[in-house]
Amino acid sequence: MSSPDSPVSTVKMHPSREKIHARAVSGHHTAWRHACVWLTQIVYFGLPWLQWHDRPAVLFDLATRKFAIFGIVLWPQDLVYLAGLLILCALLLFFLSALAGRVWCSFACPHTVYTEIFMWVEQRIEGSRSARMQLDRLPWSLSKLRKKAIKHALWIAIALWTGITFVAYFTPIRTLLAEIVAMALGPWQIFWMAFYAGLTYLNAGWMREQVCKHMCAYARFQSVMFDPDTLLITYDRERGEPRGPLRKNRHPQAPRQGDCVDCTLCLQVCPVGIDIRDGLQYECLDCAACIDACDAVMDKLGRPRGLIRYSTGNAMACRLSPRKIRQRLLRPRIMMYGGLLALGIALYFSALALRAPLRLNVLPDRGALGQPGADGMLENVYRLHVMNTDEHPRRFRISVSGIENARLADEGWAEVAAASSRLVPVRVGVPRDQCKPGASRIWIELIELGRDGARIREPAMFYMPTGACVESIEAGEEQEVDRS
Repeated sequence: MSSPDSPVSTVKMHPSREKIHARAVSGHHTAWRHACVWLTQIVYFGLPWLQWHDRPAVLFDLATRKFAIFGIVLWPQDLVYLAGLLILCALLLFFLSALAGRVWCSFACPHTVYTEIFMWVEQRIEGSRSARMQLDRLPWSLSKLRKKAIKHALWIAIALWTGITFVAYFTPIRTLLAEIVAMALGPWQIFWMAFYAGLTYLNAGWMREQVCKHMCAYARFQSVMFDPDTLLITYDRERGEPRGPLRKNRHPQAPRQGDCVDCTLCLQVCPVGIDIRDGLQYECLDCAACIDACDAVMDKLGRPRGLIRYSTGNAMACRLSPRKIRQRLLRPRIMMYGGLLALGIALYFSALALRAPLRLNVLPDRGALGQPGADGMLENVYRLHVMNTDEHPRRFRISVSGIENARLADEGWAEVAAASSRLVPVRVGVPRDQCKPGASRIWIELIELGRDGARIREPAMFYMPTGACVESIEAGEEQEVDRS
C-alpha cells in the first residue's frame, strides 16, 4: 500500500473540453493542405454541374435504380463493382497509413477539410488567436454579438450549400434548385439536406477535434497499421532537449541547451491541442502545422530546419540519413500493399472495360404457360428485361431456338433507349407435335441491328402441358369453335 505522500495520477476517460483556439500558420505543408482543400471542394461542388450528353455526369438515381458516373451506368446487378471499389479504398488506406501515417486525415478527410474552412472563416471574422481568446472572455456586447452572428451565419450558409450539393448527387442540380425556388421539395430531399448540413455545421463548427478523438474509429486503430519505418511527424528530442528560452548572455560554462526554445508555437497551431514534443499520440492528424511553425522559428534563429519533421521511428533512433529513410520506405509491407492495390486497380478497370453493354433477363409468365395459340400452336409468354448500359439507343431483333419450328408469335424486334432498361413481352409458340410434355430448354437471343451487331442470349424453359391438360386445352378449342 502506498504512503499518503505518494503521488497519485488520475486519468479521466472523458475530460471536460477546453476550447482550442488554433493559431494561423503559413508554410510549405500548409500550402499543400490548402491546395487539397481547394481541390476536394472543386470536385465535390463541381461534379453535380457537369453534363454528360443529356444527363448529369454523376447521378445516383435511386428512383430508376441506376448510378451514372460519366460514361458508366451501373445497375443493381452491378453492386459487385461497388464492393470492389470499397475494397480498393480500404487497400489504399492501408497503403497510405503504412507509408505516411494519417496523411488521409490531414489532407483529404471531409471533416478536416470543412474544419479548415470554418476555422478560416472564424479567423477572418474574429481575428487572430489572441483576439479570439480575448473576445470569448469578454462579456456579451453589441460588437461581440455582431461578430458571432456573422460567423455563424456564414457557417450555416456553407453547411446548407454542402447539404444542397449532397442531395444534388441524387437529384439533378438544376431540377433541385428549381424545386427549392418553387418550394416543391419532397420530404426525403428536405431531410437529407438538413441532416447533411446539420452534421457539417455541428462537426466542423462546434465539435471539431472531438470528432477525431472520440467518434472516428480510424484514430483508435491507426497504430495497428504503423511500424517503425512509417513516416510520421516527430520531434527530434536529441537535438531539441534540454529545451528552454533563448538567453543572449548565456554563460560559456552553462550546460548545453537544445534548439527548442520552448516557444509553444507547435502547441498553439495544433488543431487538436496536443504537444508533439510529448511523442506519438493518437490524436495527431499529421497536418504538419507544427512543422511549419517550428521551421519559421528556426529560420529566425538561424538554425537548421527539421527540429520537428516527417521522419520514422527507426530514423530517429539510428540517426538515419534521408537516403536511408527513402530506401527503407520500400519495405515488404509497403510492396505487398502496393502490389495488391495495383493488381486490384488493374482488375477493377479491366472488368469495367470488358463489361457487356447489353444484358438480358428472361422472366416466364407463370399465368400464361401452355396456352393455345394460332395454327395449332402452344404458347408460353415471357417478359424480357433488356438493359442497355451504353450511351446510345439500341435496336434488336429477337429470335428463339432450341425446339424445332419454335417461333415468336409477336413482332421480333425491340428498341431500348440509351442508359435505360425495358420490359419486352414476347410469346413463343411451338407445334404440339414438336415438343414432349414437360419442360424443354429454349434459347432467346437478341441481335443488334446495325452498329457492331452485338448478340446476347439467355436460356428459358418452355412448358408443354401433359396428358389431361392437353385434352382440356383441345376441348376448350372445340368449344370456342362451336360457339363461333
